[in-house]
Amino acid sequence: MCSFVAAGRAVRCFRAAANAASGRLQASVVVLPKHLADDFEAFCRSNPASLPLLYRSQPGDASCPPLARHGDIRTDASPYCVFEGGRLVKTVAGLQSYIGAPSSRAESEARHRWADMVCFYLGCTPGLDGGPTTAGPPVNASMYRTSVPCARAGVFSCPLVVTMRPVPAAALDAAVEASFLNTGAPVHIGDAAILGIQDLSTPDYGDQAQLQPGDVPVFWPSAATAVEAILASKPSLAFSHSPGLMLPDSSSSTTTPPIDNDSPSTKPDPELTPLSFLVSHNPLLYSLASRRTVARIRELEKIIGEDPAERGIKALFQQDELLRSCLALSHSSSVAITTGLPTHYMHSPPYETDGPPGAVAMATMLLSLGKQVTLVTDKRALELNQAIIDEAVKTGVLKTHIPLITFEDNGPDSALDFLCHHGDASQPRFDHLMAIERIGRAGDGNYYNMREVNIKHLVDPIDDLFIAAKNIRGIVTTGIGDGGNELGMGKVKEKVKSLMPKGDLIACDVAADYAITAGVSNWGGYAVACGLYLLHTCPSHRRYLKKGVGEDGTAPEQLQDWTANLPSVDKEESFLATLMRFGIRSGKTAHLAMEVDGLTFHPTHSDMIRRLLQITLGSTSENP
Repeated sequence: MCSFVAAGRAVRCFRAAANAASGRLQASVVVLPKHLADDFEAFCRSNPASLPLLYRSQPGDASCPPLARHGDIRTDASPYCVFEGGRLVKTVAGLQSYIGAPSSRAESEARHRWADMVCFYLGCTPGLDGGPTTAGPPVNASMYRTSVPCARAGVFSCPLVVTMRPVPAAALDAAVEASFLNTGAPVHIGDAAILGIQDLSTPDYGDQAQLQPGDVPVFWPSAATAVEAILASKPSLAFSHSPGLMLPDSSSSTTTPPIDNDSPSTKPDPELTPLSFLVSHNPLLYSLASRRTVARIRELEKIIGEDPAERGIKALFQQDELLRSCLALSHSSSVAITTGLPTHYMHSPPYETDGPPGAVAMATMLLSLGKQVTLVTDKRALELNQAIIDEAVKTGVLKTHIPLITFEDNGPDSALDFLCHHGDASQPRFDHLMAIERIGRAGDGNYYNMREVNIKHLVDPIDDLFIAAKNIRGIVTTGIGDGGNELGMGKVKEKVKSLMPKGDLIACDVAADYAITAGVSNWGGYAVACGLYLLHTCPSHRRYLKKGVGEDGTAPEQLQDWTANLPSVDKEESFLATLMRFGIRSGKTAHLAMEVDGLTFHPTHSDMIRRLLQITLGSTSENP
């Protein structure tokens, strides 16, 4: 009796794809010796995006009742590739040597070996017959070996193979949705070099695809990964079919494969449909997140834009700056964060309570997600900030100690040397720079607080790092502000000049890729931490991050750690009290009190944190 080994969702998806292929199911078939069968099944389960297992036969069985009842895999998938010892030795029109009564000793031995073979039927994307929004790649599409390792299982370990198809930028969401509903969303959109593919003109399998002006390379996991697995594991004998096998129409079959009986619906939840967003031009990179996650991050963005101090910050709002920054941060590995606005030049220390809490909230979530984090500060504030960081770790506000460094202008290459190993622009130390409530350089080269006072003498030229980053491939920048004079707000400087009080003078001239505006800058930091949490608990985004490699799902202990490292009322109140003890004052009033920008922690800031958490923790999983 044959065993059906497939996720119900995969079967449903391929049935939907089959409808577009005149009632026939497209599949990929691999035939292996039975002593490798359990390992290969585990390999498929660990890499379901590229190897969705529809059916595993019993040894020697050439039929596939649930998918093609009257078929014989030895004759229905011509031509065949024959592998011996991990080498492709020949391509044959059929496997006649394994059928019927043997006519020679060699055929008798071959037939005996077939009795030891197990067939695996893997789902793959149906051929295209339409325009640019049709799901998935064509049968003769371009397929590439990547530098992304598949999850190992037993003797099987190999790089992921992907199929590339050019898609017009304007059609990306339609292509992503169509493939999500049928066979699975892409695992990469953008620069092929990110996958370790150096030349799109030389595919490892299939034909060369031609990109037209305006096209974006889109990559899906490919069942050709199974061929790589055969080559790497070197079985004594193995077979694979020709690309794009169409199983015979199984509509007459009386055998129906079991499908996900625990699921109340056979249709994917439309709220889980991924949407695509451009997050980097250099290198070109798009990212994916589900509609539900996108909607929640937009809620966060809307809430932090409230303006209780009536500064007019809503005039600077640009939708999805928070979302795109969070997506870019999610793809990052090393983040540098800077803060510090010495508005109280008459006091010592001159810094305000807005900025450090938001910076620490972002840092501790990034650390929880496995990112490297570095804090960049003014030289004059190094000792003070080190003491604050030590206290934050001691009280549990910050997950662990992080490096605290300074930047000084020692010549024209100072910024490049700081940002890149050995000053080599191809080897950046950081892939994201974050500034939160960090005073920014105005058009005349000075640094102005909201009272129009030039505080340049209290500020190191950290702006130079953001300027230099624009010419370094692989570094994205974000600025968070609430007045328009903060580093990064140069992206909206024309609005600041025309719409904000004293904007002509104070407007920061240095732009960031993303400018997050908030009623209080700390709120922007809290929202970034919450947005990162939402992305990493979004199956669509998590699958995209992992390139479809590895088993789905988040370990309970991992989720618990992420949740524990979200901002909370208790942690933020504790940290604000720490800042007070070090003499750091409220920005607007200069009060040495539990307030930020003249707004008391209770109820204003505590309520904001609760509302952000309510959106974030409304659901910790989108699995249907």
